[in-house]
Amino acid sequence: MNPIVRAVFEPGFFTSAPVRIALLAGGMAAVVSGIVGTFAVLRGQSYAGHALADISVTGGSASYLAGIAPLWGFAGVGVAAAAAMDLIGVQRRQGRDLATGIVRGAGLGLAALFLYWGTTSTSTTGATVTVLFGSIFTISGSTAAVAAVFGAVALGIVAVLYRPLLLSSASPELAFARGIPVRATGALCLVAVALAVSLSALTIGAILSTALLVGPAAAAMRLTSKPGLAVLWSAVIGVAATWLGVLLAYDSYYWPPARQGWPVSFFVVALVLAGYLLAQFAVTSPAGSRRDMATRQDKASARLNGAGA
Repeated sequence: MNPIVRAVFEPGFFTSAPVRIALLAGGMAAVVSGIVGTFAVLRGQSYAGHALADISVTGGSASYLAGIAPLWGFAGVGVAAAAAMDLIGVQRRQGRDLATGIVRGAGLGLAALFLYWGTTSTSTTGATVTVLFGSIFTISGSTAAVAAVFGAVALGIVAVLYRPLLLSSASPELAFARGIPVRATGALCLVAVALAVSLSALTIGAILSTALLVGPAAAAMRLTSKPGLAVLWSAVIGVAATWLGVLLAYDSYYWPPARQGWPVSFFVVALVLAGYLLAQFAVTSPAGSRRDMATRQDKASARLNGAGA
């Protein structure tokens, strides 16, 4: 093997089954989160995504109590929380924030109860750490298959509602005037966000899953004002951060002096942050081109309005 390759990839990386599943599941989560996250950022639903990430702790902890895979808990509770947000008033920005805060608070309260029960009344070890920070190297093939189905559903929602989502993101009033069911569109988008968050929670943990949802999308929107390109850039940045994070976490088991390994979630979040900072640097001149950034935002709004024409 080439010395450079040996220096980058520690022994067994390409032959390890857990690594292959981690790359597959992490790549799927990054693609889904990157694409869905772009619309979450465009629609001003980053806080809703953060709330769903926190609420997914409830599902993950409940799944351990029930003896089922955490992914089912992440997705089930996430979709239920998205529905609750819509029922309370997510269609308007003020009502959206109110509904998000109410549901988030209730979900975190239940999460605290479930985690307490899981710690005191079951013999499962490491459940809390797995729910909060993920354990991508322990994902089974069957769980990865279920994750692929959830990811396909989320991407299907975005594909079917692509133009309505773009128009309603730029101007809900114009979208409504053109006959687009704005509230139903927003509710389905929130379901897609919940599914994307559940996949991210499976890979890097519930409390860090927002990083994959919002970070790559925010970086992509710094690089381009075209929604289609932003979706592509977001997915690419997310996959790059996830795969490189898996590689660094695997290699860290060979790093001196401890040789104990660092968590994948740390590397992924750090790389997403680095990607955002690089994107910010790429579009900002030394003098600080705020005018250029404003122009980009105006072009993005114009393109969104044009998408519904």
